[in-house]
Amino acid sequence: MHLFRSARQRSLRDGAHELAHMEAKALGYFARHPGATQSDMVAHAGRDKAQVARLIRTLRERGLVDATVDEQDRRITRLALTPAGQAMHAALHRDDGRLAEAALAGIAEDERARMMALLDRVRTNLAAQSD
Repeated sequence: MHLFRSARQRSLRDGAHELAHMEAKALGYFARHPGATQSDMVAHAGRDKAQVARLIRTLRERGLVDATVDEQDRRITRLALTPAGQAMHAALHRDDGRLAEAALAGIAEDERARMMALLDRVRTNLAAQSD
């Protein structure tokens, strides 16, 4: 996993996207949760409010995230990807897919399924330890 993350970090840093890791994660979050709030992102990411506020401000300044006032409660700001943010998220998703395929090259489908089942068991075991 470390090698995969290192390769992803290199592609973010050296590629055309020029995104930090948390910026890419935020794009993914708002792609999956359009209309989420800054508080939603704080709860999801486990980061402090100030860090998330700076992150969102940067993404808005770059034209990747747009903010709209909630119609029912004007104190709430809803966040979503702009068309440029959607395009960048799609490009990052394609890059991740290519990296994943490179990582899994030469591993048969049945071996991949077995590996996923084992990793799921590891995740379950670790989650039980944190409870």
